[in-house]
Amino acid sequence: MGRLNFVLLLIVLGSGMVLVRSAYEARRLFTEVDRAQAEGRRLEADSQRLQAERHAQATNLRVEQVARERLKMRAISPNVIQTAEDHAAAAAASKAGASR
Repeated sequence: MGRLNFVLLLIVLGSGMVLVRSAYEARRLFTEVDRAQAEGRRLEADSQRLQAERHAQATNLRVEQVARERLKMRAISPNVIQTAEDHAAAAAASKAGASR
């Protein structure tokens, strides 16, 4: 009888240890899930903020402002004419004329 009580006591202690361990693991996993959800909400907020910034940066007025300030571009005007010469075509034409 004493041996049976001892075995039952060991079984009860073992099951208690398993119960405590599983409760600890459940709390740890719940905390981890909560942290992951908070991180997901933070990333979603950052994504929305970045979308709004990208939209603001892509407006026509912003593009024109950047073109004027950084690229030194200006609106087209019929008063200002610049020509570009094709040096390769001119060289080829002069070689063709010289070889005749």
